[in-house]
Amino acid sequence: MSPTRVAVIGSGPSGAYTAQLLTEESESPVEVDVFDRLPTPFGLVRYGVAPDHPRIKSIITSFTDVFEETPGLRFLGNVEIGRDVSLDELRTHYDAVVFAHGAPHDRRLGIPGEDLGGISAVREFVSWYQGHPDQSVDAFLLEGGRRAVVVGVGNVALDAARMLVREVPDLRATDIPEHVVEAFAASTIDEVVVIGRRGPGYAKFTNKEFIELLEVESTDVLIDPADLEFDADQQAFVDADPAARRLVSTFQKAAERGSLGRAKTIRFLFDRTPVEFVGENGAVTGIRLARTSDPTVTETLDVDLALRSVGYLGKPLDGLPFDERSGTIPHLDSRVAEGDDVVPGVYVAGWIKRGPNGVVGTNRKCALETVTSILADVAARGGASTSTSAADVDALLRERGVEVVDWAAWRAIEAAEIAAGAAVGRERIKLHRREDMLRAASPAPEYAGA
Repeated sequence: MSPTRVAVIGSGPSGAYTAQLLTEESESPVEVDVFDRLPTPFGLVRYGVAPDHPRIKSIITSFTDVFEETPGLRFLGNVEIGRDVSLDELRTHYDAVVFAHGAPHDRRLGIPGEDLGGISAVREFVSWYQGHPDQSVDAFLLEGGRRAVVVGVGNVALDAARMLVREVPDLRATDIPEHVVEAFAASTIDEVVVIGRRGPGYAKFTNKEFIELLEVESTDVLIDPADLEFDADQQAFVDADPAARRLVSTFQKAAERGSLGRAKTIRFLFDRTPVEFVGENGAVTGIRLARTSDPTVTETLDVDLALRSVGYLGKPLDGLPFDERSGTIPHLDSRVAEGDDVVPGVYVAGWIKRGPNGVVGTNRKCALETVTSILADVAARGGASTSTSAADVDALLRERGVEVVDWAAWRAIEAAEIAAGAAVGRERIKLHRREDMLRAASPAPEYAGA
C-alpha cells in the first residue's frame, strides 16, 4: 500500500508538531512535506520569540530534532503557495493539505491618526529586529526621539518594550543582524510607556515575562500604586485566577520599589484607552488617552515612536473560506469548512485555526486535534492513497524554476550565520536578505537543474 502523503503549509510550531504527530500517531506509513515561503524553518520561533530569551535555543533544538529524526518528513523552503504551486495542485499531489501558516497580519486600533509616520504594528518591529527578510534594513530609525509607547499588554508588547531599553552588550549576545544592533546603539529613546486598556489585574503577559523586565539593570520599571487599587469586579477576577494573583503580587513589589534612578524607564499606564494619535508634517507627535473607566478624563503624551500590540490576524487564501472578524479559516474539527460544507482533504492547525493565542506548547494539543481528524478520514477511506510521489512534486517545482531550500540547504544557511558571527566575535548573526540566504544555501541537489 502506498504511504499517505500530507502537505503541511508552514514550518513553525503548529506545522512542526503536525508533521511529527502524523508520523507518530499513524499506524500506516505517512510521508509529510512541510512547505514554507521563507528559506528558513521554525516560523515565529525564529522570527517572533524575543532573541534575548535563552529558551529560544531549546525550542529550536527541539524542532530541529523533529525535522532531522522524523521518518518521511521533508522541508521545502522558499516555496510560496499560490505563487509557486496552487491549492488545487497540492490537493492533486497529496492526500491531505494542512494550513499551519500562522497569522501574518495585525489588528488595528481604528482611531484617528493611526496612519501617521512613526506608528507601526509591533509585528513589524519584531520582524525588523529579528532580521525577517520582508523588513527593510532602515524600517526603524531610533535616533532623535525620547519616548516610545507600546499599546497592549501581552507578552509580545513586553518583548518590544524590553528590546527598546536593552544595552548593546546584551544585544550582541543574541543573533540579531549587525544593522539592528547599530540602530539600537544609536537609539536616543530613554522612556517606554506600556498602555493597557483595562486594569492591571487583566494584563495578558505572564509573571515570568514581567520579572524578566524587572531584571534589566539599566531600566526602572514604574507602576502607579493607585492603579493597583481595584474595583470589586477586578478584585474578584484576580482572586479567582492564580496567574493574575501572582502577577499582581509582582506589580505591587515593583510599585513599592519605585524609581532607582536608572538611565532608562519603562512606565505602565493601565485603564487607558487610546482615542487619537496627533502629529505634525505627517509624523506622530502624541497620543491622546482616555480613562477606560471614565472617558471624560483624558491626557495627551508626547510620542516619538508608537507600536500597537493588539493582536495578530490571519490572511485569506484563494479558494478557501475565511472569517474576516476572527482572522481565521473556519473549520469543523480542524477540517476546513464553509458553514456545514467541509472542503475535502484540507485542514488547519495553529493560529490560522484558533486565532493568535497560547504559547509554543499550545500548538501541540492543537496539532493533535488536526492529526486525529486527518487519520480518521484516512481510515474512513480504507487507507487508500490517491497522492502522487515526492519525485512528482520535485519535478513540478523544478520545471517552474523554484529555488527550493531543503533541510541540508537550510543547514548551509545556518553554517553561514555562525561564520558571520564568528567573524565579529559573536556566536551567530542571522542572514536577513533572502538573496544572501539563497546564495548560502545553493539550490537543493534535486533542484540543481532549475
